Amino acid sequence: MARGRTRHTSAIVIDRTKLGESDLILTLLEADGCQGRAVAKGARKPGGKLAARVQLFCEVDLLLALGRNLDVVAEAQLTCPHASLRGDLARVSAASVVCEVARLTSFEDAPDPFLFPICSRALLACEQAPDQPHLDVVVAAYVFKVLSHGGWRPVVDSCVACGEPSVTRFSALAGGGLCESCSREVEGAEPVDAATLAWVGALVGSTFNALLESQIDPSMASLLLAMAHTWAATHLDARLRAFEFALSL
Repeated sequence: MARGRTRHTSAIVIDRTKLGESDLILTLLEADGCQGRAVAKGARKPGGKLAARVQLFCEVDLLLALGRNLDVVAEAQLTCPHASLRGDLARVSAASVVCEVARLTSFEDAPDPFLFPICSRALLACEQAPDQPHLDVVVAAYVFKVLSHGGWRPVVDSCVACGEPSVTRFSALAGGGLCESCSREVEGAEPVDAATLAWVGALVGSTFNALLESQIDPSMASLLLAMAHTWAATHLDARLRAFEFALSL
């Protein structure tokens, strides 16, 4: 190929769309945090050289031939297949939520070095989670961490409206905790206790390693996952289909 007409990148495959009879359009979260798209020709052919290398959730090193509208995958080398996710519905569902949110929080020509490593770590944590409650916590943590980085950090230690330290309600629309008085002005503010608020704060501030080692009640984990869904759907202004499926399991 002509010099200057190719580029190398490391990326996570966060979405795939069928193209023609045997090709795929890959949506990529690249190492610099930009979102990219590229055509993987023949990737749907059984036994094709790209078929196993551009699966959803895979981390890959790519050589891309630059195209007028879309780049084309010239070479692909697996660096981390996240193989433990496959064949397990709960883990696939959780990883799909991570990729769905990654797709909605990354943009073409908008580098953000935070996005690639946290997505990679969240996918690994989905493999490492010992049970469903910890899997729920991993997904919720990824959502709150990424959206907090993007400017939508939930306020949990005081009322987001007046600063009152006594918080009894929570509203994604308002931006976090509310006191009883201010919550009357916010439609849909839900009751919340101190333990739940502490967990939301921990999801933002704790490492995945610490969260995986924590003790978590299944009902609390389910509640946190539902809160993360509401938070993401509200602030990304999008319907999150993979997230809805995960909640239905």
